[in-house]
Amino acid sequence: MTKLKYLALLSCTLLFFTNCAKRGTITGGKKDTIAPKIVNSYPDNFTTNFKGNEIKINFDELIKVKDINKQLIISPPMKKQPTIVPQGSASKFISIKIADTLQENTTYSFNFGQSITDNNEGNPYSQFKYVFSTGNYIDSLTVVGKIKDAYLQKPDNFVSVMLYDAKTFTDSTVYKETPLYVTNTLDSLKVFALENLKEGNYHIIALKDKAGNNKFDPKSDKIAFFNEPISIPTETMYELELFAEKVPFKAEKPTQESNNKLFMAYEGDAKNMKVSAKKGQENIPIKLTKFPQKDKDSVQLFYPNIELDSLDITVENGNYSKTFTTKFKKLKEADSLKIDSKIQGVLAFREQFSLITATPIKSIDNSKIVLRNKDSVAVAFTSKYDEYNQEILFDFVKEEDQKYSLEILPEAIVDFYDDKNDSLQFDFKTKLFSDYGNLKVNLTGVKRFPFILEVLDDKGEIFYSKTSSKETSITFETIEPKIYTLRVIYDDNANGVWDTGDYLAKKQAEEIIYFSKQIDVRANWDVEQDFDLD
Repeated sequence: MTKLKYLALLSCTLLFFTNCAKRGTITGGKKDTIAPKIVNSYPDNFTTNFKGNEIKINFDELIKVKDINKQLIISPPMKKQPTIVPQGSASKFISIKIADTLQENTTYSFNFGQSITDNNEGNPYSQFKYVFSTGNYIDSLTVVGKIKDAYLQKPDNFVSVMLYDAKTFTDSTVYKETPLYVTNTLDSLKVFALENLKEGNYHIIALKDKAGNNKFDPKSDKIAFFNEPISIPTETMYELELFAEKVPFKAEKPTQESNNKLFMAYEGDAKNMKVSAKKGQENIPIKLTKFPQKDKDSVQLFYPNIELDSLDITVENGNYSKTFTTKFKKLKEADSLKIDSKIQGVLAFREQFSLITATPIKSIDNSKIVLRNKDSVAVAFTSKYDEYNQEILFDFVKEEDQKYSLEILPEAIVDFYDDKNDSLQFDFKTKLFSDYGNLKVNLTGVKRFPFILEVLDDKGEIFYSKTSSKETSITFETIEPKIYTLRVIYDDNANGVWDTGDYLAKKQAEEIIYFSKQIDVRANWDVEQDFDLD
């Protein structure tokens, strides 16, 4: 074969195999889903007679430590937090340098929660716990339980559960001292396990500890407790029910917002609050109304349009009484009479038509107000004024699929400043009865009366509510089609509302029971639901 023919044959052969080769993309293989593993630790995990001040844990791959301040639970708690490195950067080891003086004959545990992950995919080494004892043995007793919220259907995350020595425990301990043992539910668990415990009698407390200092602050924390100590060892599964205490009433100094209005913030329950004002020895009329935003613990204080350098404002609520001196400056604006409809377009059959006023109202002349239907026929009505909410409520017999017009003639409404309205008209309508649903709830296993049955949406907002002193079948007619949740409140003091607990008074919150499923109420449907409270 000539050299030229040989080269031609070789070229064709290479071209054939090149075209037949399978084309593809280089891949990195399967995704790593395996958590890092511990190779060894110094000293070994579960070491006894621990005397050192440093622990080193080695892993089989690069790891990262994240959210350590939130995830790491040390029990018993240490006054001086250990130094843990590295944090944020990749490493094959964790070093723990202990800065605190360790107690004798005590078992310590470091629960890392979800803080240890591999460097590449973030696979967590879940709930890794390093344990050692300064004595001759590892304490091995356990207490388990679950967390419940006294008011909400779902409990908070990151709830601390703590044990205190019953021999030295007093009511003030939870405010001042750290516990003997502590664990935390972290961000996914609703159950807890206190492990590596000594035999003995303890008080068990749970806290939604906002400051993270293992001490109870009633202004910011929720608490759960048992009145009597628990004995360990035990096989009991404890349920701890968290509640936020009602803080004592306290008013803040009023601040001027306009030429005739003050804002005043407060803490606690403002239900029985009374406010009075004086200029020297002269009593000055003042109107107390609710701040418009629901989530603000504030009130509005309207005062007359008169020249004022200052006012002495006294706030009273039960045993609380305090006088503030508020100085005034000349502002550009003063609040004036404005009237708006609270109902936007459609009035539900279970609602009253209402108007919201920007200033408190002094008088309403119903003879200058006309309510007409779509046939221009006058409809009889009554009105009343809710001063605290600055709301005028109209009550009348509503017809289905009807259009209404409320005509307010000039000077029908006079406010606190003697301002009068101009001509006003508000149009609204009703739907068909078939646009709504009906819900009947049959309750069994009722332990006591009275109770409150509430119908809530998926965000926990109360849509409908009824109190019963003897009935166990309760009907809600013409309600909005929606997905609802039910709950029953045992209203033990018969005041018509849910009452929270009080730690110092050793009073638990009033009992609430949620229905386990959601209820779908549709238009033109009659829904009958059994609810067993047992």
